[in-house]
Amino acid sequence: MSGTLWAQVAQDLKAGIATGRYPVGSLLPTELELCERYGMSRHTVRTAIRQLQDQGLVSRNKKAGTRVEAVEPTSGYRQSLASLEDLIQFGAATIRVVQETAHVTADAGLAAEIGCEEGARWFRISSLRLNSEPGAPPVSWTDVYIDPLYADLGEIARVTPEVLITTLIEQRYGRLCAEIRQSVDAIALPAARAAALQAQADAPALRIVRHYVDEKGGIFEMSSTLHPAGRFTVSQRLRRMNGSGTAADAVLAEAAGR
Repeated sequence: MSGTLWAQVAQDLKAGIATGRYPVGSLLPTELELCERYGMSRHTVRTAIRQLQDQGLVSRNKKAGTRVEAVEPTSGYRQSLASLEDLIQFGAATIRVVQETAHVTADAGLAAEIGCEEGARWFRISSLRLNSEPGAPPVSWTDVYIDPLYADLGEIARVTPEVLITTLIEQRYGRLCAEIRQSVDAIALPAARAAALQAQADAPALRIVRHYVDEKGGIFEMSSTLHPAGRFTVSQRLRRMNGSGTAADAVLAEAAGR
């Protein structure tokens, strides 16, 4: 999907909200109506609406539709991450800008950070994530660690910024991601990343470490992502287990920036 197409739709809808064509409290046209109006696919329209939702301009309800909530975007970045599919959508709705690639051997510090064995060899792809707001600071810095056999993905990741590296591995090597294990902690922002993230060194930051697991239980990718304070928040809603020992409904994991 072309990022330009959904960005054009999102920009036109934002203009409609700003001018009062879609006043606060009103509903946007349905996805089908927007597809017909713009001549775009449903996936493109859905991504555009998700961008508005991420900026706090609209809210979505399966029964009620898409409701206009505000005229001006809220600061920061908001993104729902309830599934692997939502993480893929996050990749499409933000822009990955690869900063550097390198072959690395995990020392004690890296092993402790990402949860691998000391001495393990990886190919690292380091990137910034940007949203579509002009002049907005980066959402995050991410170091992705993959098998050195997949090192050719370094250049492919540069030219396909809308595709997650996990998806590139699936497409090129057929190794499917069945599960993502995620841990979150608060740290002081390392000085080495402060300038790129347009933030103060040692300021509070959120670190998210993810392990990507294949269908056989093998970890084929690890990542460590830094979000400066105020740009990204992770929250979870947990449901009581029912009598059969299964969750009454799914756990909701949401990442939201304010």
